[in-house]
Parts: sequence; C-alpha cells; structure tokens
Amino acid sequence: MARRPTRQANSYGRYVAGNLAYDYDYLERERQRRREREQREYAERRARETTPRPEPRRKPVAPPKHRERIHVSPLVLFGFAVTAAMVVVLLMSYAQLAAISNDVVGMKSKLATLEDEHVALVGRYERTFDLSAIKEAAEAAGMAKPSASQIYYVDLSSPDNVVLYQRAETSVLGRAFAAVGQNVISVVEYFK
Repeated sequence: MARRPTRQANSYGRYVAGNLAYDYDYLERERQRRREREQREYAERRARETTPRPEPRRKPVAPPKHRERIHVSPLVLFGFAVTAAMVVVLLMSYAQLAAISNDVVGMKSKLATLEDEHVALVGRYERTFDLSAIKEAAEAAGMAKPSASQIYYVDLSSPDNVVLYQRAETSVLGRAFAAVGQNVISVVEYFK
C-alpha cells in the first residue's frame, strides 16, 4: 500500500505537503504580489477616471401648456352646502340649549323660593288649626253633637246587583254619520 503524504500546518497557518522547513522567501513573495495587485488596481482606477463619460441625453423641453380649467363637481358643491347647513343647525341648537339651560336655572331658583314660602304657609296653617278654638266657635254657632235619634244606619248585607241596559243597534250609515259629526265637533272645539 502506498503511503499518503500528510498535510501539516506551518507557522503561517498554511498547509504544506510533507516538509515543514522554514520558507525564508515567503514574505518577500507576498510583498511582491501585494505591490503588483495594488499597481493593477491603481492603473484600472486611473483608466476609469481619465476616460470621458458620455453626457446623459436631455429630453427636449416642451413649451408650457395652458392649464386646463378645473371643473368642480356639483356633487361636491352639494356636499359642502349640506355640511354648512348642518353646522348652522348645530350652532342654532347649541344656542337653544344655552337658553333652555338659563331658563332651567331661573326656574330652579323660583322653585326654591316657592318651597320656602310653602313651608312658611304650612306652618301658619297648622298654627291656626287649634281644636279648642274650633270647638268654641262651633258651640258659639249653635252646633252640637248628633243625638241618637239623628243617627241612621244603612244595611249593606244583601249581595250586589247590576242591571245592564243595552242600546239598540244602529246601522253602518248611522255610525258613519255619528263619527263624522263627532270629528266636526272636535275640530270646532279645537279652534274656539
């Protein structure tokens, strides 16, 4: 069987086949390659910079056109009109709300005043309601308690009775005239 060459890494991290002896010319060769590569890149860059670039073509400028007249859609105008009307109605409703709120505040103050007056009047009424004064006034007017001969009792022990009387049936034409008459009477009463 043939022996394979072993691959081993040298001090520069490169793999070499077989011998690991120092290569003293390696660094010099690497510097030479790097210089050649930099010179090539510099020459290519100079060649690109010195070659004239073609100027971009410019489009011919057309003379300015007259602007077309813009037409406003009637639907847009209608929308703006409706929006403006809604804003006006909203502002008017806010004004009415403010007026009603002002009236409510005034009525609440009147209600408080009237409640105070009610309490005072109830107190006056209760002070005037004196049983002894009423009894004296009744005796002075000749009033007296009823005697036993003046008292009558009603006997409600018998069961309840109901008598139902029905009206005679009227014709359709009679009912129609009666309904029209009732409507005319209510319209006349309304406008009185």
